[in-house]
Amino acid sequence: MSSISTPRTLAQQSGSGAGDDMVALVRAALPALERTLSDATLSVRAAVSADGKLSADLLESEQRAVHGLAWLATYVFGIRELVHYADRLEEAGKFGPTERLIVQIGAGEYAAQIRGGISMSQGEVLRLSDLYLPEEAEALLWEDTAVAALIRSGNTAPARAGLMDLIRAQHGAFTVGEAGLDETLEAMRSEIRRFVEAEVSPHAHEWHLKNDYIPMEVVSGLADLGVFGLTIPEAFGGLGLPKEAMCVVTEELSRGYIGVGSLGTRSEIAAELILGGGTDEQKTHYLPKLASGEILPTAVFTEPNTGSDLASLRTRAVKEGDVYKVNGNKTWITHPVRADLMTLLVRTDPAQPGYRGLSMLLAEKPRGSDEDPFPAEGMTGGEIEVLGYRGMKEYEIGFDGFEVPAGQLLGGVEGQGFKQLMNTFEAARIQTAARAVGVAQAAMETGLRYAQERIQFGKPLISFPRVADKIVMMAVEIAIARQITYFAARAKDEGRRTDLEAGMSKLLGARVAWAAADNALQIHGGNGFALEYPVSRLLCDARILNIFEGAAEIQAQVIARRLLEDGRN
Repeated sequence: MSSISTPRTLAQQSGSGAGDDMVALVRAALPALERTLSDATLSVRAAVSADGKLSADLLESEQRAVHGLAWLATYVFGIRELVHYADRLEEAGKFGPTERLIVQIGAGEYAAQIRGGISMSQGEVLRLSDLYLPEEAEALLWEDTAVAALIRSGNTAPARAGLMDLIRAQHGAFTVGEAGLDETLEAMRSEIRRFVEAEVSPHAHEWHLKNDYIPMEVVSGLADLGVFGLTIPEAFGGLGLPKEAMCVVTEELSRGYIGVGSLGTRSEIAAELILGGGTDEQKTHYLPKLASGEILPTAVFTEPNTGSDLASLRTRAVKEGDVYKVNGNKTWITHPVRADLMTLLVRTDPAQPGYRGLSMLLAEKPRGSDEDPFPAEGMTGGEIEVLGYRGMKEYEIGFDGFEVPAGQLLGGVEGQGFKQLMNTFEAARIQTAARAVGVAQAAMETGLRYAQERIQFGKPLISFPRVADKIVMMAVEIAIARQITYFAARAKDEGRRTDLEAGMSKLLGARVAWAAADNALQIHGGNGFALEYPVSRLLCDARILNIFEGAAEIQAQVIARRLLEDGRN
């Protein structure tokens, strides 16, 4: 028998002691889960190494193990942050029954999946044996009494029913549990939510169905709220707020409409590029205009037939006198028509292979319209019609002698483009994780509202356990995704390298958003398949999150490579 007493489910207990017991159990189970991750890292590293070094060929042929390691690390990260979440709330006197059940169900479910199989995607379930874990190492996890107790008493039917009772008692307050933020950030969340409820949510579905642009009045409202300058230093006209504030704002905006939440991403990427790689003159000129919303930027990186393979980028920029002449094609460019500034990744030195010949240009352009999208000499484009993620519009763009002044080379030195871009990935992926949390939150609210209102067989759908269970698991996984995203943001604010945490937040957040949207549509039944219901939009919007800012497979590869290179877990 375990030396740790197995608690009854929290739904059967009262008082803080029950929650303390469960958090203690999760804390006791963590060492075994951490040890499993460490052992798996060693096993996978051995499987993909040749002559003592990581082998590119083996990393590719062993993708299931490599990507599985990333998912295992993400699950352990999630459980670890649930403990930290509980500790912070306990210290603040805010760790109530709802939060206790979130920790209980979330940690219990993720521990069970670690031991029994992690769903990397539909049809791809990771088993510990896929990680070449030695039998004795896998046996240690199965024999660990704390892990066994956590799985047995974590995600139970009474616990889910208890959390569902608490959710239903909220009477329309759909956010489940404390987020663990300070009063300033919560006040900011409330302000953004009021704006979203007044200006975004009532109109989002109509914008989506008509494939309309987000109205400029809404864009101006975002600028007035400081959304475009959230993290830009005050010296350059921004608010100088931390990345955690960016997450809160992005989450709330995306809860209303992912397109509105994503408008800030354009400015975030451009500002990160200029702050990290721009000259003093470029910073002074562009950052205040980005912060105020006077200029709207767009990122122009991706090309046909390259996707994530930026080393194969072919768009050329040839310097002729005091200008660069750009020739080539770009695709999947978001919000380019109404943008004033393009952060344009080009190849300035064709003799340099791969990433080394790439440079970033700050290319200005006039704003266009649907009738004349690109009123600039040497620039043409056509819209790519998409399932979701509308409101900004996607375009293919062709450049034919498009001129950019030589002084618009970011940083003033050629060959730095890829390095400059890489420096933005952490912030961009943290923000994308926050967008995912917002979409997931919207899906949960939509599913819960429908389940409470829809009567079947004489009672509301929410009365049926499998419907209620779907809502509960949405709430729990949203809480986990939210907490690891906040962790990554805080780490970034502290100046630490956060590519690992940012990647895991984005990886999990995207899957949580898709699962929430899919389950919310299932709750709607046939009505969910009708375009008139907003849940159909949420399904389309959620799907893109596993693709952009690093497809899930690329994201898992990046995470695993970091783990394998330095053994960090």
